[in-house]
Amino acid sequence: MRTIVNVSTNPGLLVLGCGLALALGCKAEAGENGDDGDADAPARTLSLPVVGQTVRQGDLVLSVTTTGQVRSESEATLKAEAAGTVQEVLVRPGRRVAAGQALVQLDPRPFDLALEEAEAALEEAQLRYLDNLLPDSIVSGQAPTAERRQNAETRSGLKAARARHERAKLDRERATIRAPFGGVVDRVEVSAGERIGANQDVASVVDMTHLRLEASVLEHDLALIKRGGQAVITTAAAPGKPVTGRIAAILPVVDSATRAGRAMVQMRGDGTLRPGMYADVRLEATRLADRILVPARAVIERDGRPLVFVVKDGRAQWVYISPGRTNGIETEVEPDSVSGQIPVAVGDTVLIEGHLTLTHDAPVRLEAIAERPAGP
Repeated sequence: MRTIVNVSTNPGLLVLGCGLALALGCKAEAGENGDDGDADAPARTLSLPVVGQTVRQGDLVLSVTTTGQVRSESEATLKAEAAGTVQEVLVRPGRRVAAGQALVQLDPRPFDLALEEAEAALEEAQLRYLDNLLPDSIVSGQAPTAERRQNAETRSGLKAARARHERAKLDRERATIRAPFGGVVDRVEVSAGERIGANQDVASVVDMTHLRLEASVLEHDLALIKRGGQAVITTAAAPGKPVTGRIAAILPVVDSATRAGRAMVQMRGDGTLRPGMYADVRLEATRLADRILVPARAVIERDGRPLVFVVKDGRAQWVYISPGRTNGIETEVEPDSVSGQIPVAVGDTVLIEGHLTLTHDAPVRLEAIAERPAGP
């Protein structure tokens, strides 16, 4: 660019012209050297925060999703087996107890007295038995026969005395009400000093470790699930803490009204599941072995073609894929129909959050690598 200044008419313009020429020349030089991009530099280097997850190789487990109610394998309401007065309540609701642990103690004195009476009656019966048996044996000089022994026991009342003695011993044991298995006390129905009768409710204990879930399965899905298959249970109380169990049985009867059968799932409790809860459950249906898997959330469409964004050198590059079957959590990637190659590799990081509006080769900032959620 040329600048013409007429110095003959106005000498002061010489200085202005030279300054203008110098400024324009410097700007032009800066543009040629690329220094003029300072204002646009933040726009070029701006990276968007995203979350990724790695591609893995493994089994794709297709599942049947349903609901069911959690129950305990062992839940007992304990009843008093002998009448008596409560001497002491040894537990409170919510307390964990071991098998055989004492829960309620009845006043033992009446049971002790009854046992002493039974022992005395037994001794008397034994003496009468000997009185009935020994004289005849001494006179005859022969050992009594089995028939004579039986007759002597009957006449002396020895059998009845033995039975009453055993009954008194059993009642004495029943004065202490114990937990039949390990679990958590749910209710205590009595208090110290209370007079209770036989068959009266005393307490209830629930096994919180061995749990089961009865899941409703539509009849057309029953053929897909099998005994021993994996089951993943989640509840509204802890949606991020799934519990894994196994299909223990597929029950034989199908409800004609709902057209659904039932599958029994067994699992170990970890405090997340409680008896009575309703839960969502995914039952293993089909296992496709040794597949290349991407998160289902990573697969999106552009112009009707499915793709995933793969992070490479800080940039999100879209890669077209041929998705296969999915279980809603992971999706199988099949070989390309032209090249026969799978376009993603095990260990690649694909985006699962922040990728819906990205363009190809957009700069991104990887905030986290998400763990693969549990599931069949």
